Amino acid sequence: MGNSKSGALSKEILEELQLNTKFTEEELCAWYQSFLKECPSGRITQQEFQSIYAKFFPDSDPKAYAQHVFRSFDANSDGTLDFKEYVIALHMTTAGKTNQKLEWAFSLYDVDGNGTISKNEVLEIVMAIFKMINPEDMKHLPDDENTPEKRAEKIWKFFGKKDDDKLTEEEFIEGTLANKEILRLIQFEPQKVKEKLKEKKP
Repeated sequence: MGNSKSGALSKEILEELQLNTKFTEEELCAWYQSFLKECPSGRITQQEFQSIYAKFFPDSDPKAYAQHVFRSFDANSDGTLDFKEYVIALHMTTAGKTNQKLEWAFSLYDVDGNGTISKNEVLEIVMAIFKMINPEDMKHLPDDENTPEKRAEKIWKFFGKKDDDKLTEEEFIEGTLANKEILRLIQFEPQKVKEKLKEKKP
């Protein structure tokens, strides 16, 4: 088995991550080194994840959003992410294929994990997203989506749901694929994240 603490990424994980993400071997190895530096145990806690996430958004408060992102990627719900879960999280939030991203977005919005999304859950995530929008960008939001409540209302209307209806994963993915406007409303502008990721290359 060898010593996994030696600072080298196992061949299996490396190959799997190259298959499932757009990251190169060099990027993955460099990230693994900085991951081990930040998290010598090889696992990252929610607090550590939040502080890493915060570095990408120095002028906002991503704590609530980071918590939801963490929850959606903690595949075995053990309260930590290993390197593989962490890289897949980075990949999905920045470069994933649309369908993968939407499956992930569904799990992000399904706050209680019961397999459907309620209007309140949409509002909870949208509120977390709003904490990450800097005041300058906030000024440029259209009137009908410049508060979390208005944006959640707009999303829910696009899906044609009543206030106490629930949204299934299939409806969520189909509706979002059919309407680019929904896609824009449910996500935090990933373009900015991509630019920041490029700057932060280890």
